[in-house]
Amino acid sequence: MNTDKLKALLADFKAGRITSDEALAQLKRMPVEDLGFAKVDHHRSLRRGFPEVILAGTKTPKQIAAIVKATLACGHNALVTKMPPEIFAQLKGKLKGAAYSEAAQALVVRASEPKPLGSKVAVITAGTSDIPVGEEAALTLEFLGVEPIRFWDIGIAGVHRLAEALPVFEQCDILIVIAGMDGALPSVVAGMTDRPVIAVPTSVGYGAAFGGLAPLLAMLNSCSPGVGVVNIDNGFGAAMLAGMIVKVFRTAEPAAKPRKRTAR
Repeated sequence: MNTDKLKALLADFKAGRITSDEALAQLKRMPVEDLGFAKVDHHRSLRRGFPEVILAGTKTPKQIAAIVKATLACGHNALVTKMPPEIFAQLKGKLKGAAYSEAAQALVVRASEPKPLGSKVAVITAGTSDIPVGEEAALTLEFLGVEPIRFWDIGIAGVHRLAEALPVFEQCDILIVIAGMDGALPSVVAGMTDRPVIAVPTSVGYGAAFGGLAPLLAMLNSCSPGVGVVNIDNGFGAAMLAGMIVKVFRTAEPAAKPRKRTAR
């Protein structure tokens, strides 16, 4: 149950529009709904500001559908990550309003439109092969109510492409920079802008890239300050971090001004 729905429930009970039994029936599934094979965390949005996200992983289509429906029933939007097309093919038509992105391998089903946070986050990939991770990040940002600005294939092998994008970077609050191979792009970007950079290593690369380990270590050893690093191929994690940072600073109340002391 999201915050708005909970407030509405309490208001209805206070005003006498529903009985205590009716309110209790709606609260029974809070904070956790046990489906037998999964315990759906309906309080996640109250604690963290965003609902629980579903990792498809080795879950069956039937399990995914059940978790999505339980999520929607409590007024939350549902996001399923790492879902291959063949799994979506088995779910197609079973989840009303489901939108699938093959590029991001992610599924979104909305109970309502997300509230825009009034923020832009750049999602930048070094190469075309990094786009699937970039799309996962971009789709997650949209799910959170953040506008993603996509920049594909502007790696340092043709650094002039990066220079052309710098003015747009300045219009964004955070930069998510995604790269495989040598993983150098986040350091270069961080050295050319005052925006915080979230670096995402990908498993793209030849033998010595070790499935993303080489770019991961390169990003962790960045000589440019202000670079945070998430795990290999974790576009979702980078977007969640960006969304949480944006939410804190966009919704925080301004600090009270100190009172002027008057001389006696």
